[in-house]
Amino acid sequence: MTQPEETFSLSFVSSMERFAPLEWNALAKDAPPFMRWEWLNLLETSGAVSPATGWLPAHCALFKDARLVAAAPLYAKGHGRGEYVYDQLWADAAAKLNVPYYPKLVAASPLTPAAGYRFLLGEGLPRRAAVRTLVSAMDSLCRKHGLTGLHLLFSDDSFAVELRELGLLAWEHQGFLWTNQGYQSFQDFLARFTANGRKSIRQERKRLRASGVRVEMVQGFDAPDSWFPLMYEYYADTCDKFGEWGCKFLPLSFFTKLADAFREHILFSAAYLPGSPTPVALAFFLKGSDTLYGRYWGAARDIPFLHFELCYYAPIEWAITNNIAFFDPGMGGEHKPRRGFDSRIIKGFHAFQNPVLDRVFTDNIPRINAFIREHVQELQDMSAFKTGRTSC
Repeated sequence: MTQPEETFSLSFVSSMERFAPLEWNALAKDAPPFMRWEWLNLLETSGAVSPATGWLPAHCALFKDARLVAAAPLYAKGHGRGEYVYDQLWADAAAKLNVPYYPKLVAASPLTPAAGYRFLLGEGLPRRAAVRTLVSAMDSLCRKHGLTGLHLLFSDDSFAVELRELGLLAWEHQGFLWTNQGYQSFQDFLARFTANGRKSIRQERKRLRASGVRVEMVQGFDAPDSWFPLMYEYYADTCDKFGEWGCKFLPLSFFTKLADAFREHILFSAAYLPGSPTPVALAFFLKGSDTLYGRYWGAARDIPFLHFELCYYAPIEWAITNNIAFFDPGMGGEHKPRRGFDSRIIKGFHAFQNPVLDRVFTDNIPRINAFIREHVQELQDMSAFKTGRTSC
């Protein structure tokens, strides 16, 4: 008796709510938390990611006999906000050439400048063929609807290799990463530092404790419900301090709904003043299978060294205790190499439909990447570690 042929079909889906969460998450089980259904769906249902904010969902989905076997978060966009790659140079080049730069197609986890984006592929699916199929479908979508190009942002390292094999060109960006070298304790970690580096961190932590501040790490299931709206208040206040550069994209409802939908992937660091049950500051992290991701922080008072403790030292100590392999603290900050984070390259991939703009990108991206690599090395040279430098 002959077996029926398997039927594949590919669709672009306008909402995360149209996917079965269990099917999506089965594909995302080894991906970062910001690739899971709950996170992406909350971005949409909270209004942070919607046509009204310039994000039109067009998620790419491959089905096999009506079962989801591959998926990719995907959005049509009419602006560059919330991507954190700051691609104004390409938009400016397009304007000077009198060719459109928007609308474009963006493959990313929105509002999340952390390496880890990838296509979510089911077991047994030929990876190279599947990646090629999805990229080809996205390219066809661009041509069909007049989208100016495909932009795959903050790629996972292995996914970046697959995209390069397809002939896509990378635009490199600078990021940071802490790597667990098998540390047994925070003091073991500090042993890698120069004497001055060790002394500086110890003094910062000692002075914070002397001010009466107590810090604890709290996993999502143990966090009070009240912390989620409080985290929004601190997040919003931190963004407001940076004015137009503050990147305040997430509404209160996004944080409050995380309490119901996403606790298992959340970690807080909380700071208390003596006699107060309410944290004077909070930092918010996402937990992956082997990586901790720093996302948001804020404080009701300006307390010296509190930021370093809440966002770096306490999470590193927690990561060591819990055998976490990596800690991505977030973008920016020349102070990070002096606190144990390596400067590294993060790649995005871009393909333009207009041949003139494609030529501008192809001709100029090697020089731009060379400049970025120099910057990465300059930051790495600021490392407070005693010997050696982690390869970028």
